[in-house]
Amino acid sequence: MTAERQQAEFGARTVPLEAKQELVDAQPRHIESVLRFAESAYRRPLGTAEKDDLRGLYARLRAEELPHEQAVRLMIARVLVAPAFLYHAEKPVAGDKPGPVDGWELATRLSYFLWSSAPDAELRAVAASGRLVEVDVLASQARRMLKDPRTRRLATEFACAWLHIYGFDELGEKSDRHFPTFAGLRGAMYEETIRFFTDLFQNDGSVMGILDADHTFLDRALAEHYGIPGFDGAGPDGWRRVDGVKKHGRGGILAQATTLAKQSGASRTSPVLRGNWLCEVLLGDKLPRPPKDVPRLPEDESTETLTMRQLTEKHSADPKCSGCHRRIDAYGFSLEGFDAIGRHRTQDLGGRPVDTRAKVIDGSEFEGLEGLRTYLTTRRSDAFLRQFCRKLLGYSLGRGVILSDTPLVSEMREQLRSHDHRVGTAIEAIVRI
Repeated sequence: MTAERQQAEFGARTVPLEAKQELVDAQPRHIESVLRFAESAYRRPLGTAEKDDLRGLYARLRAEELPHEQAVRLMIARVLVAPAFLYHAEKPVAGDKPGPVDGWELATRLSYFLWSSAPDAELRAVAASGRLVEVDVLASQARRMLKDPRTRRLATEFACAWLHIYGFDELGEKSDRHFPTFAGLRGAMYEETIRFFTDLFQNDGSVMGILDADHTFLDRALAEHYGIPGFDGAGPDGWRRVDGVKKHGRGGILAQATTLAKQSGASRTSPVLRGNWLCEVLLGDKLPRPPKDVPRLPEDESTETLTMRQLTEKHSADPKCSGCHRRIDAYGFSLEGFDAIGRHRTQDLGGRPVDTRAKVIDGSEFEGLEGLRTYLTTRRSDAFLRQFCRKLLGYSLGRGVILSDTPLVSEMREQLRSHDHRVGTAIEAIVRI
């Protein structure tokens, strides 16, 4: 190494000759580390040409008098802009003809499905052994991965996106005047839902528990918001699982502040939004778009002479609107016992008593959260399970469900019914296709 190159490498600081030589001797190991990083980033072994390309890049940069550290940084930059890192590409088996994916590609599919991230060391090792293409081995890896804390990403990226509450901790459309505590609680509200679904996936919970669970996850502030007394014994992070919440009017996503607040206005509840969300998101019903000239309901229920239910019923009496409102409003009416940020209430902001009675389009009648929950878990359980399976399958495949997926959706539902609705059976049905 020339004196000029040493000056560029080590600067003006005084470095013992032995230390300088150790740094020089370590440079080849740094290059090999970048190659190993590239294998992790590309989620497969590097080909000979890819290794030669990265080594050649380093050599050219060094020939241009760039310091070793900067050359290594540019090698890493090359890895991070490579299509092999940015895209989940799968190569045809022979020529341009499609065929089965290999173990490395299966590892990528599985890892991004369950963890939204690259395969870990164990999954890469199984892929390298060639055994990941065996269905039982693949299913075993899926079960292992579901128990890992990284399953939290499945809760966030799948469940929260499915429920239309993704990024709820940044929701800023609530009136500070009407709900001054909301901004300080929205992070905890989001955390409750994420922990609820993380627990569902990690502990192989019942899919029907999404609607009917008798537990949730709370910190002290959220427990106070929900009016749940005696909160104590929280973990180091201030959170803990709380069982027996049905007696406090909680349990399942229908009673979580995320879904209740997201499907409400800035300063009032919205039976229409809540009912439409339940129909389309939870049950998979197809509803037509509302006419463009539909008048908006008042934004502030505290200044009205009618309740939000009465205003909605008056609005839906219009023949142009009644068809859809007959299908959605009753669900929203049953949730009027919760305000626009998910608190229990018996009166609206104008001091008028709320009415949670509901009669849905099939003639069934019920009242409040408990009645709605019972109706959904009995009369509409098949629709809910079908929708859950369709959304989970679509997420796993990275595309919308199409007609040819119908047999697999049916198989997922059958596996759920045969195994106490354990979520792991639905996931395993996908993995085994």
